[in-house]
Amino acid sequence: MTGKRTAVVACMAALVACGVGDAPAGAQATGGGYAAGDLRRDLAAVRAAAGGDVNVVARVEEEDGAVLRARYGTAGVGSTAPVPWDPEFRVASTTKTFTAVVVLQLVAEGRLSLADTVERWLPGVVSGQGNDGSRITVRDLLQHTSGIYDYVNDPGVQDKLLNHFDDNRYDATPPSQLVVIAMRHAPLFTPPPNGSPRRWAYSNTNYLLAAMIAEKAGGADWRELVEHRIIAPLGLRHTYIPGENPYLIGPHERVTVDGPGDAPVDLTEESYQHTADSGVVSTPSDLDTFFRALAGGRLLPATQWALMRRTVPYNDLPVPPAGEQGGYGLGLRVVPLTCGGVFYMHEGDGFGVYGRPAVSADGRRSVTVSVTSTTAPVDEDRLNKAVQTLTDHALCAVRR
Repeated sequence: MTGKRTAVVACMAALVACGVGDAPAGAQATGGGYAAGDLRRDLAAVRAAAGGDVNVVARVEEEDGAVLRARYGTAGVGSTAPVPWDPEFRVASTTKTFTAVVVLQLVAEGRLSLADTVERWLPGVVSGQGNDGSRITVRDLLQHTSGIYDYVNDPGVQDKLLNHFDDNRYDATPPSQLVVIAMRHAPLFTPPPNGSPRRWAYSNTNYLLAAMIAEKAGGADWRELVEHRIIAPLGLRHTYIPGENPYLIGPHERVTVDGPGDAPVDLTEESYQHTADSGVVSTPSDLDTFFRALAGGRLLPATQWALMRRTVPYNDLPVPPAGEQGGYGLGLRVVPLTCGGVFYMHEGDGFGVYGRPAVSADGRRSVTVSVTSTTAPVDEDRLNKAVQTLTDHALCAVRR
């Protein structure tokens, strides 16, 4: 504890040395008013909302390639090095957008249909305890309208994560077995017939099943599909899927939370997040590239891109500054802006790492915020509100 606080105090006393609030040399105002100082102030508010003792980095990119950056904190507990400008981190549920894009590409190629049932592709896999794969479509999986139980909420899984993390940090249970865990539980609901209004309930199990179907339709495993269809074509040099490998390759932050007696528990190396709901590693710059390519029509034909943005209401995030809630499409959130229009995003909440990439509807401007814990887990509601405000300012170019 002493070492951590010493590093933070030293950082506060020497802001430049620790990289707190740095902006790159020659940074210019972007978006007709949103400048480096605005980003620093908004990111400071994000850090305060997350508890103040976290490491944060933000990146805003314009269509012409102009970039604003800001950061606060160090590379981790005990370090006096600044947060890397473009740190690698496990993007957690932002992975779902990658998986959804692959599925929609296969739909565009006629290899499967969003109306296909889970039972057609995975006979007998979704069954028991009232689960019925013949009532659930691929669209239901991607849009979280299947009602399938979230395997992450299983008491046994929760016990591993919360009480025995160190003993299980290299756990690489196959996705098929995680689906089996989910099938031990009754569904939250059963989808009505096609064309009827859908209920929404977030479930990581949906994306395990979607990837299993994509593997059958695409003739390759999920990792290869993402690498060949997204990562390589976009030249995402710092985006990869480590699978069971618990280590990150490039510059990154140490992720810690306070354990018994306030001793820091390092969560950086782990294999839990190895599946199609959470297994991608990336950086702010690569995520900006990915989301701008998606919004710019470089990854999907117009028909599938329109389907991806067709939403149902969600209820798990705070209302954004625009004053009205957004909707969940196919692996994508559509969120209103105060200046009119919408932006697209998908959050990622992992073990002490919180990623928030977003892009304007026209794909011309993007913003990514990454938050890394050093002590207690963050208050996600407060964090989300602060990031939503930063995102709204950056994409609307609001000068306060």
